[in-house]
Amino acid sequence: MSEETRDIATKQGGAVATLDFVSDSGMGLENVDKGDLALPFLKLLQSGSDETKKRHAKYVEGAEAGMFYNTVTKKLYNGEKGIEVIPVFYKMTYPEWAPFEKREGRPIHNDRGPGVMSKVTQNDRNKDMLDNGNEIIKTANHFVVINGERPEKALMTMKSTQLKVSRQWNSLMENEFENDPSTGKSLQAPTFSRIYKLNSVENSGSFTWHGYNVSMVRKVDNAGLYQMARDFYNSLKGSQQKAAAANQEESNLSLIHI
Repeated sequence: MSEETRDIATKQGGAVATLDFVSDSGMGLENVDKGDLALPFLKLLQSGSDETKKRHAKYVEGAEAGMFYNTVTKKLYNGEKGIEVIPVFYKMTYPEWAPFEKREGRPIHNDRGPGVMSKVTQNDRNKDMLDNGNEIIKTANHFVVINGERPEKALMTMKSTQLKVSRQWNSLMENEFENDPSTGKSLQAPTFSRIYKLNSVENSGSFTWHGYNVSMVRKVDNAGLYQMARDFYNSLKGSQQKAAAANQEESNLSLIHI
């Protein structure tokens, strides 16, 4: 029996108490749902990131531009060495942001949908602007499992110049196939059946910034890791379907009241 699940008997007032964490699994979390949890962001730090500024409240000791940073566990990863991730789910969103000088760290609207792009005009800096002065920042969302001694779920986002990297990654995933032994046909592999390597690379132009480099490493060969990734996919897929149903119901109610 493993150390984590071994019963340890102690005397307490004449009674025998045991530590049985497996039998008590999940207790205390009965009323916690997805809305009560914080999904970590896997952030690629830049020279201007708060986490790299020693006098900033959000400073993280040892943080440097080009590192990956988990916003919940506070763990740093060497960007040059890279990390392994399993892509689980992908979604493009169109958040609405206040003008740069008025931003408070989060968008005004998380996702205006692709239809909003018909309402924007590009300014002289190629920014997609609405008539109200706000900006639409097209964002590629990649939900992943970080592979390691203790696998972790996370969300990484790609914007602006990194949308090209996102498209390349999607193309890599789309070109992975598995042979069906019963029919001999090649079937598209689930994205969460492959492990990819993420490295940070330095780019320069009018300024210097760090971007992503993505490469396919190997197939997932651990059944527990695969199941974790698959469960994460099912959870995200279910959430998307519920949101779509809620939006449709809201649209139907609006039509009733017209």
